[in-house]
Amino acid sequence: MASSVQSPKGTYDILPNESYRVQYVEATVREICERFGFKEVRTPVFEHTELFIRGVGETTDIVNKEMYTMTDKGGRSITLRPEGTAGTVRSFIQHGVLKETLPVRAYYIMSCFRYENPQSGRFRQHSQLGVEVFGAATADADAEIIFLGLTILAELGIKNTRTEINSIGCSECRVDYHKALTEYFSSHIENLCGTCKDRLERNPLRILDCKSQICQQIVAGAPKTTDYLCDNCSSHFENLKTQLDELGIEYIVNPRIVRGQDYYSKTVFELIHNSAGAAGTVCGGGRYDRLVEFLGGSPCSGIGFGMGIERILMVMKDEGIEIPLPTGPKIFFAYVGDEARAIVRKLTRQLQQSGVYALYDINERSLKAQLKYADRQNTEWLMVIGEGEVLQSKAKLRHMSSKAEKESELSLKSIIAATDNLECEI
Repeated sequence: MASSVQSPKGTYDILPNESYRVQYVEATVREICERFGFKEVRTPVFEHTELFIRGVGETTDIVNKEMYTMTDKGGRSITLRPEGTAGTVRSFIQHGVLKETLPVRAYYIMSCFRYENPQSGRFRQHSQLGVEVFGAATADADAEIIFLGLTILAELGIKNTRTEINSIGCSECRVDYHKALTEYFSSHIENLCGTCKDRLERNPLRILDCKSQICQQIVAGAPKTTDYLCDNCSSHFENLKTQLDELGIEYIVNPRIVRGQDYYSKTVFELIHNSAGAAGTVCGGGRYDRLVEFLGGSPCSGIGFGMGIERILMVMKDEGIEIPLPTGPKIFFAYVGDEARAIVRKLTRQLQQSGVYALYDINERSLKAQLKYADRQNTEWLMVIGEGEVLQSKAKLRHMSSKAEKESELSLKSIIAATDNLECEI
């Protein structure tokens, strides 16, 4: 009979025999981020709702439709984090991190929560890798962030990706662009979807993100951000392209990549995989030079990206990338009789305490069942202790894959030495 208790829609369980996949991706990501000089930051799962209204954008779908918001017992509006950047900035402002030596490089791997229709690679609770660089306004930071994202994908074995970049300008040159967009979409207002008619009044940039087929046909003829860049933004964008060329990174300038929030400026980009669902984006990022100021801090440039762990795993599966299986016990003790069991208990705990992955059967099963269990655990070494081994204080170690054997005394030191020596001989 099926259980009446099920996981909520849009969530999933990571079972013990599957967790190594997630751990492999996370370990790879951590190693690469540390190699690039990034240090981990951890922020609360929930924040004051106002933080996300200001930090994500009042006109965005995330704030309007997707946030998990509640009132706590103190009457405060609290929201489960839908993304990681706003909380990171809040944390750095609160603790004065941005007053220290700049730039500050930070990364996080965290659970995020969005109420949206679950689909391939997207869940209501999902794990996200985010990286942020604060206090570096040059195109070098943009190139570093893009290079970091591509390095992560490459070292996970992911191929068949493309890099798309754009510049959305700064607050000065975007005034003329907003005006041109408003004029263009106003001339097509009768054909826009209801949502985009509202966006036209509040934030015409958001129309460029609309997934409606009719709106996308209209968007195809819309003015391009790159045609309205000021000299500074144009120079920054050309510098980024030069650096990507130097790194041998092929890219496409896609003028339809935008960010609707006012604090975004200059570079925006996406790393896209051909098999990753309809959208295909496995990594999206951009420069947000005014976000710190928006959230109450002193002006400080910023750039970063977000990458969904679930989508990465999905892409790896699509490409047939094998994730290494976890190693089994270094040694497994099987036993016959109570006296042998007492010795096995002691040896197992001593080895575990000294850093060795060791196991024994805690269910008092038959020797045959113990050996079968040891084999299923992918055990490297096996030692069987019975009455004779107890009397002699010696037992044979068997290497499970090669079947080679070597005798060892029943002591912590001798067992460790015997397994190490036997490993060298084999």
